[in-house]
Amino acid sequence: MVIRFQGWSLVQFSYKGFDGAGKPISGTVESVDRRDAVAQLAQMDYFATDLVETSGSAATVAEGAIPRFLGRVELKWPSIGSGRISGKDLLAVTSQLSTALRAGLAVLDAIEIIGAQQNKTSVKELLGALADAVRAGESLSEAMAKRPRVFSRLYISMVRVGETGGILDETMTQLARLLDRDEKISTNMKNASAYPIFVLGIGFISVIIVITAILPRIINTISGGVAVLPLPTRMLMGMSDFLIRFGWLVAVAAAGGVYWLTRWKRSPEGRFRWDVFKLKIPVLGPVLRTIAVGRFARTLGALTKSGITILSALGVVRDTLGNEQLGREIDEVAAKVKTGEALAEPLGRSGLFPPLLVQIVSVGEQTGKLDELLLNAADTFDEAADAAVTRFMAIFPAVLILLLALIIGFIIAATLLPIVVMELGGVGL
Repeated sequence: MVIRFQGWSLVQFSYKGFDGAGKPISGTVESVDRRDAVAQLAQMDYFATDLVETSGSAATVAEGAIPRFLGRVELKWPSIGSGRISGKDLLAVTSQLSTALRAGLAVLDAIEIIGAQQNKTSVKELLGALADAVRAGESLSEAMAKRPRVFSRLYISMVRVGETGGILDETMTQLARLLDRDEKISTNMKNASAYPIFVLGIGFISVIIVITAILPRIINTISGGVAVLPLPTRMLMGMSDFLIRFGWLVAVAAAGGVYWLTRWKRSPEGRFRWDVFKLKIPVLGPVLRTIAVGRFARTLGALTKSGITILSALGVVRDTLGNEQLGREIDEVAAKVKTGEALAEPLGRSGLFPPLLVQIVSVGEQTGKLDELLLNAADTFDEAADAAVTRFMAIFPAVLILLLALIIGFIIAATLLPIVVMELGGVGL
């Protein structure tokens, strides 16, 4: 627990700004410092555009400030997960920045107000660092560029364009929409995979317990030895003996395999081959491709609408697709565009992008409305992505349950066959 005392005197600040409904407001507020004044106004749902300290208005503790002073003692308890900034945190901050900038607040004031409203320590510290950098004379994009783990190339590029063109409020709105869409897709994919992973885990544990603990006890009650057992039972007993003797070796090998696969996927060539494999997986491959196409259309449309050139936009889009094979294809498309070709031609030749997208890009280039058409088409592709995720959620768990049912059925059959043979008076198969 950290106890923080905020000063021994109060200062009066006069402010002008807007309330939550967008109506002009003005007045005075007493606080221990400027940051605390911003926090008080934020609690009243006020956005201050001008905050000036009134000279000679300090109120000491002896003049009646003790109750307020004691009320500003902050007790901070460490919270679980407070050190990581998630996609939802970034989306919330971006949406709040967009709203504050559209209300007419300056960038520094908007960051300070939003930072004062945060409850998560990591987000508050991030916004505090951004505010300090902007106050020191850096641009917002420069401050964000120093934190690549939080802000992507797409985010920084759009903020930089918004600052240069004086349309930061518009670009932040576009960013909020992009992040909102990505967060919905991520949530849908997590929801789609949660149930299959749970079923797979429970089924795997159940099979191991049955093979190593239950099956040997049942088989040992049957006289005649292993030689008289049916073939499926002998196969299962062999697997059981192997797991009992060398189960630890299997576990070590599995852990080593997972570690090697993880490192291999981080290498450039490994990541490329893994992404090629993912696109070829039945059911899952079309889902990933549809999601990437929708992201391509929305991101490229947002970037070109913000004033970024096609070549620069393709360089940013390349890292947002989530698939190295598609990313390398975009590199080849950018190289062709650099030589003077239209964007639609190399996209069509790649064979990785749907004809509808190629046609929309072609029409957009001819009419000069590429950004508008791409953003409109993105809604269509996003709907297709939602439908693909829904199909995946319906098919994949059913297939997994069917496979588990076959495995468990084989185990039950192999366990019951000796009993049935004994009842029928046979000696085996």
